[in-house]
Amino acid sequence: MKAFAREFIPLMCIVALSMLTACSAPTRTAAVPASEEEDAITVDGMKGIRYWGDETTPEMIRDAKDAFDREVAARKAAGEHGSLPPAIYLAISGGGENGAFGAGLLVGWTAHGDRPSFKAVTGVSTGALIAPFAFLGPAYDEQLKTVYTTISGKDILEKRSFLAAIWNDAMADNAPLKQTVARFVDQKLLDAIAAEYAKGRLLLIGTTDLDTLEPVIWNMTAIAASKDPRAIELFRKVLLASAAIPGAFPPVLIDVEVDGKHYQEMHVDGGAMTQVFAYPPTIRATDIHAERQRVLYIIRNARLDVDWASTRRRTIPIAMRAVGGLMQVQGIGDLYRIFLTTQRDGVDYNLASIPSTFTTPHPKDFDQAYMRALYQTGYDMAVRGYPWQKDPPGYSSPFTQQAEAPKPVASAGAGP
Repeated sequence: MKAFAREFIPLMCIVALSMLTACSAPTRTAAVPASEEEDAITVDGMKGIRYWGDETTPEMIRDAKDAFDREVAARKAAGEHGSLPPAIYLAISGGGENGAFGAGLLVGWTAHGDRPSFKAVTGVSTGALIAPFAFLGPAYDEQLKTVYTTISGKDILEKRSFLAAIWNDAMADNAPLKQTVARFVDQKLLDAIAAEYAKGRLLLIGTTDLDTLEPVIWNMTAIAASKDPRAIELFRKVLLASAAIPGAFPPVLIDVEVDGKHYQEMHVDGGAMTQVFAYPPTIRATDIHAERQRVLYIIRNARLDVDWASTRRRTIPIAMRAVGGLMQVQGIGDLYRIFLTTQRDGVDYNLASIPSTFTTPHPKDFDQAYMRALYQTGYDMAVRGYPWQKDPPGYSSPFTQQAEAPKPVASAGAGP
């Protein structure tokens, strides 16, 4: 009987604890019904601030044309005439703490002296956190450096108990990341972004709607320019959602309304759908304006070769290794999709990635020493003149070769 009690009582304690935890499991408001049209949804009373990224929407084409009109008007007001300067785009991929590479590259690019002002910047996951600073230019280099060289795991997450895998929405709480985002994304930053929106520039961030399993592209410049008092909170939510790795970090619930009825959308890491994006291939860049040079720079915050590792014969390590492989292949596929689109549209393709020579140990997630070393690698490569790759990995054509350095384009004009 005593032996039974020794085994039964601890078991019952675990069951009781599990039931107690279940009682406080997170809940949500109903999801938007599948029958509702996406363009009928308002977010905090705002419409026209996002697009469903796997299709061409009239709003996306309209906003691109409106941005062009604002650009022309801003140039005219500044007394600038003649042909348009090159339209230069920047796409920043996901990659977690590997975003330190992209941050270092951008700051090093500034030091090299020919970093351009980008007509549009897109970001996913860690790329979404970099994107606002990249969009606003060298004046925000110090903030970008601070984010990727001084923070550590404690500034990103708080670990939960093992029961979170059963009863909660993620294995860690990203409240620290929420506080970090709020510290850097203030009203001053939004006002600066809104000012660039008036010049025809665009900042776009990708998330994934888990209910519809669709990528969502948020026009962050439109949100900032809305002057809505709720804009700053929505701006922060979108950044947090884009970096919310499913299962690791909690999803971000965004309140929406359809015909007076309230619902909630569940958004997670944009990398669940795409690791990096420029613009949907269903849109041709020449549909907006044909007579201008276009250049695209892609920062892939990852290595392009296979990162070898000895895998333990355990369920979680095996699953994580396999999922990591899927993400690697997905990221390469994104680079090919973008490449084919740019070749069709006559856009100059330039790719940067973490070099295979970078072998600094990575003992834990968001290890500060690792991130600082990676930041310095990106910085050093850029300050010497980054050797942009003209093809996606594994592709070689007689028409494209690896460039020794990017063509100076900043001199074409500081405007978008």
